[in-house]
Amino acid sequence: MIVTLIVVCEVGFWVLLAAGLGARYLLRMPRLGMALLLCEPLLEILLLVVTAMDLKNGAEPAWRHSLAALYIGYTVGHGHRTVKWLDGHAAHRFGGGPPPVKAPKYGMARAHHEGRIWLGSVVMASVATALLLAAVRYVGGDGDTSKLEASVGGVWRMVGIHGLIALTYAIWPKKPPQDDSAAPARDPEKVP
Repeated sequence: MIVTLIVVCEVGFWVLLAAGLGARYLLRMPRLGMALLLCEPLLEILLLVVTAMDLKNGAEPAWRHSLAALYIGYTVGHGHRTVKWLDGHAAHRFGGGPPPVKAPKYGMARAHHEGRIWLGSVVMASVATALLLAAVRYVGGDGDTSKLEASVGGVWRMVGIHGLIALTYAIWPKKPPQDDSAAPARDPEKVP
């Protein structure tokens, strides 16, 4: 049941997002669009309540409960950035707005960008960990919570790997390609 609800919440997230952006830019109803976008956190609350009820009704804590915590954590850590990015593209494509600002590709600007995304992953892991530890405490000694506890380590390993990848952008910043047109012209008399 939890896995089905996670899938429903994921589909619901994208449906509400499309409906909100469509109302905002296609129907020119920004208040309705904002109301639809603000309904998205209700999906997370519903998922959290149903997960807690599932555990309360005696369900054995399993990977599906961990997946619910990760889903909620992702929404908290990266949801705003995702919605903002899509809103910028919808505003440009359907609302006549300016083209969205692209992520930097080179140098320390790219490293800062990757660092901000990694911080979103840290927030995601923190929220997921808090929810998983709350579930462990909620279940108490009555059930086997080893899968929930193991998920905490897995989440932080993922964040560590993401952090190392983000760090490589700062240690070895990518350089922009050389522009051949800026190279000085050779003196034709000295060419062999």
